[in-house]
Amino acid sequence: MAFLFQKFQEAVKTLAKSPVFAREPRHLQFEADINRLFLYTSLVDLSWKRNDVMFSGQVIKTCLCHLALGAFSGGRNAEEADADDIIDMASKASLEDQQKQVQDNIHSQIKTFCNTLDGLLLSDSKNMNKLPESCSQTKATPRRSGLSFAVGRDGPHSDNSGTAVPQTKPLKPAELSQSFKDRIGYTLDIKPSQIPHKDAGQGLFLDGAADVGAVVALYPGVVYFPAYYQYIPGYPRVDVHNPYLITRYDGTVINAQPWGVGGENRELWDGFSITEVRANVQGAVGGSDRIWKLLSKPLEAKRWGSDQDMLERRNPLAFAHFANHPSKGMSPNVMVCPYDFPLTEEDMRPYIPNVLFGSSQEVKMKRFGSFWFKSGSSDKSELEAHVPVLKTLVLVATRALSDEEVLLNYRLSNSKRRPAWYTPVDEEEDRRRWS
Repeated sequence: MAFLFQKFQEAVKTLAKSPVFAREPRHLQFEADINRLFLYTSLVDLSWKRNDVMFSGQVIKTCLCHLALGAFSGGRNAEEADADDIIDMASKASLEDQQKQVQDNIHSQIKTFCNTLDGLLLSDSKNMNKLPESCSQTKATPRRSGLSFAVGRDGPHSDNSGTAVPQTKPLKPAELSQSFKDRIGYTLDIKPSQIPHKDAGQGLFLDGAADVGAVVALYPGVVYFPAYYQYIPGYPRVDVHNPYLITRYDGTVINAQPWGVGGENRELWDGFSITEVRANVQGAVGGSDRIWKLLSKPLEAKRWGSDQDMLERRNPLAFAHFANHPSKGMSPNVMVCPYDFPLTEEDMRPYIPNVLFGSSQEVKMKRFGSFWFKSGSSDKSELEAHVPVLKTLVLVATRALSDEEVLLNYRLSNSKRRPAWYTPVDEEEDRRRWS
């Protein structure tokens, strides 16, 4: 796979210089990242969908169907031909089509993970296709408010005595992780980082082998839209005591601190309880100096909270927040990828390790430089026309991985003093990301 990695890297550099890319630096970097993710995930998706080719986008659909059907014969020459065709598609497809394809590719992999975990955990295979109605995201019963951990007081305790919890096998997290690896080919482990710095702390390690383009980790925790930045614990200096925050390009922030190292079973979870996390001084903080600059009227505390969802806390891939930044002379081997999980996929919901803070209706925000301004609620017709999603992040392998530490380029903002352990992977990318 080394030759494919080099070929894709060259293609990314070439396509990034294309005149079709936006000239606004931040958006330019976003498009370059989507283009890179399209290349990586489309290649791995061919091997995952040999017998079930379902793609969106007419041009992309036709080309990838031919690739998948022709990929049975081959070896290196076939793989290289596939890579050439994918690169050609990337140069012709619009940004919107590439985004849709990336979402489809990621969703396909995660669906495979979910089906695998169902097979390992559910006692009765006949009940795999339907979760109890009480496990859906919207519930009428009172619940403990996620706001309480943000403002420092207890919310109301919900009476969950009538809540049906799907019967799962009593596997320990380590047992589930090993069984998952036996079927998928890899799992994750948390142990002391190999980064040669005293602040490296714990690191994330891939146990097994994963191809380029594979989803290797999910970023867990509480999801905040820009309208709810003020409720992130520690606001406005949210990163002072929390190195487990990460920001998507659209401004959505995920706080992984409450998730910690997961749990021992499947349970109702709202992000209230903060699990003790082993020290990881690096943490995945991205441009947190920008997060607190929200110019809007403070929200009334009594109005907002977060729902409880039935989540599988033993999820063997929900540890992306332990990935460290590479030290000088090392290269990242994964990159972040936005993943909008469709909430209509009820069977998959327990394995998506995130809950939404506040209202499920996203408040429209406009970004001007470093600042966010409220611009009114989202248009009702626009909301009804789209499938409701939970905005999350995953880590995608940028090369073939085998029994090694997972390293992520944090791309910290260069507008503030960086920590001693941070060495930029690409100073220009950092500048564009936070311009």
